[in-house]
Amino acid sequence: MFTLDLHTHTRFFHGHSRAAEVYDPVGARLLGLAARYRELDGVALTNHDYYRSFSAGAVRAIPGIEISTTKGHVLVVGPDPPTRTEPATLTPEETVDLAHDRGCAAIIAHPYRNSTVREVDADFDAIEVNGKHPRTESWVQALAERHDLPMVGGSDAHYPVEVGRAFTRVDADTLTPESVVEAIREGRVEPRVRRGTFDQTVRRLYRRIHEGKEQLHRPEEESPGVGEPPQPED
Repeated sequence: MFTLDLHTHTRFFHGHSRAAEVYDPVGARLLGLAARYRELDGVALTNHDYYRSFSAGAVRAIPGIEISTTKGHVLVVGPDPPTRTEPATLTPEETVDLAHDRGCAAIIAHPYRNSTVREVDADFDAIEVNGKHPRTESWVQALAERHDLPMVGGSDAHYPVEVGRAFTRVDADTLTPESVVEAIREGRVEPRVRRGTFDQTVRRLYRRIHEGKEQLHRPEEESPGVGEPPQPED
């Protein structure tokens, strides 16, 4: 059994592409140090619309990319993710096909934040419980049951301190990109969300940094008063 954060980013800033490229290897190693501190075995490096091979130093780095499709974000994780994609050009269906052609798993990322990917009828491999919004976990669980898909966990970390606030338990004998994909497709995965004081504090700080930027969308099938809405700390 291995524990992996399946959604992380090597940089906390965008623009200034040359400076960002220089920083990326540093960011990957900082993610690795944070992951080791939080007793994880590995992290999937899923930068927005590009993949480069980095060492996470202290833990295993699993290749990945977060593709900005025409309907929202999809994580592609596995041995051979595409190196670059153009935002808002690939449909979710095309993204899934691309992932499968390259031996990767296609995961719906943060399905209730700025996304309608959850409404697409495509052959996804899993649905993510996102560490930024842990109170959506019951929504994601209902969605996963409706589509008969396994759930995974990822922190969506842009800062190393965020690593591991959500992660995935992977039932595999060895930790390789191929074994992770196989475990996801066979449902031998289980999400975990940390809700301790430290993680709540990190979520509050992140929310202040990005105040007003991200919006959650309550599932349409839930009427007002049903379920627990996201709280300010998410």
